[in-house]
Amino acid sequence: MRAATGTATLLSVAAEAALTVPGVAGLQPRLAQRLAAAAAPTSPLTTPHHTPPEAGIRADRAPDGSGWHLEVRCVLAESHRALDTARNVHDRVRSAVISHLSTHGAAEPVTVTVTVTRIAALQDTT
Repeated sequence: MRAATGTATLLSVAAEAALTVPGVAGLQPRLAQRLAAAAAPTSPLTTPHHTPPEAGIRADRAPDGSGWHLEVRCVLAESHRALDTARNVHDRVRSAVISHLSTHGAAEPVTVTVTVTRIAALQDTT
C-alpha cells in the first residue's frame, strides 16, 4: 500500500479535520495508548511526553478489505452543543478522508464513528 493512503497518513488527515471543527477541544487517545505512553521510559533531558492528536483516532480496514472505518475520540468545549459538534466532526472527517483517498487514486468507502469522551470546561481547553 502506498504511504499516501496508509493508516498513518489517514490518521493524520482525520485528526487535522477533526481539530478544525469549532467546539473540539482535543482528541483523546484510547486507554491502551495512554497506558503505553505512561509506561514508556523518559529521559530527564527531554520535554514531557506529548501525545500526538492522531492517537485520538483509530483507523481499521473493513474486514473484507472494501474500505476504512475510523473512530474519532473527541473532547468537546462546553460552549458548544455536543450533538452538533459530533455531527460536524463526523462529516468533516469523512469528507477529508474520502477526498484524500480520491486524490491518491484509492477511492474507497469510509465510515466514521465519533465518541465524545468528555466535555471540557473553558479553562480546561487551554
